[in-house]
Amino acid sequence: MRTLVIDTATAACSIALIEDGAVVARAHQVVGRGHAERLVPMIAALPDGGRADRILVDVGPGSFTGLRVGIAAARGLALGWDADVAGFSSLALIAARGFADRPTDDLAVVIEGGHGEVFMQSFAPGPAPIADLASLRPEAAVLAIDGRPAIGNGLRWIQAIHPAQELRDALPDAADVVLLPPALCALPPRPIYGRAPDAKPAV
Repeated sequence: MRTLVIDTATAACSIALIEDGAVVARAHQVVGRGHAERLVPMIAALPDGGRADRILVDVGPGSFTGLRVGIAAARGLALGWDADVAGFSSLALIAARGFADRPTDDLAVVIEGGHGEVFMQSFAPGPAPIADLASLRPEAAVLAIDGRPAIGNGLRWIQAIHPAQELRDALPDAADVVLLPPALCALPPRPIYGRAPDAKPAV
């Protein structure tokens, strides 16, 4: 089975084509913004235009706009290709890379959350979540990290108030999906925003 992986949840625009558990093609660009303009040409440049039997997409948490771009593309391609589509968490993907690079008892993943907050979740090897996703002020995140090794792109917020914290900067990479257990690649293809939207409906 061939799987197309799409990740636009953060500043990275990242794709991978996986067949029989191996990455056969990939592209990864740190773009900040503009995922919508980059994503389709990146997929088209893959072998066979990226056509796959299954599509996996990062469902968050992350950028509101980035998440919607990736999920809309995954759903549209799945419809056109008659492919299955499922989701995975940006935090679990970063955790998988962290454990692969440096085995440890557990670690905290911290990514930019907007409005001066960070999204955070702790994982045991596997990776396996050992805490719920939370959107926290940096001061609260430092307490929740509780001295664990930490990885992600939200760490500048942590370093500003706790310079001694062990940190590693990282963004999700679609190719790292091969490091995730199947149970973490079966989320519904719906966004996990991590916090309430800024706009509130009128009462």
